[in-house]
Amino acid sequence: MLLKVLIALVFLAMLASLAAGAGFLLRDEAASRRLLVSLKLRVALAATLLGLLFYGFYAGGLAG
Repeated sequence: MLLKVLIALVFLAMLASLAAGAGFLLRDEAASRRLLVSLKLRVALAATLLGLLFYGFYAGGLAG
């Protein structure tokens, strides 16, 4: 159960980072680095999500 909650939280954090990145893209100037930081965070969250999913299927917590 804890694994499913962690997966949901990471996914929601990815969506929040995506929304923040879109806002930075529309509002910030060209010299702003906030969009790049948002992208880095989103990539790290995606890698974490994949790791949690692989672990969940490997350990049997998500199968069935």
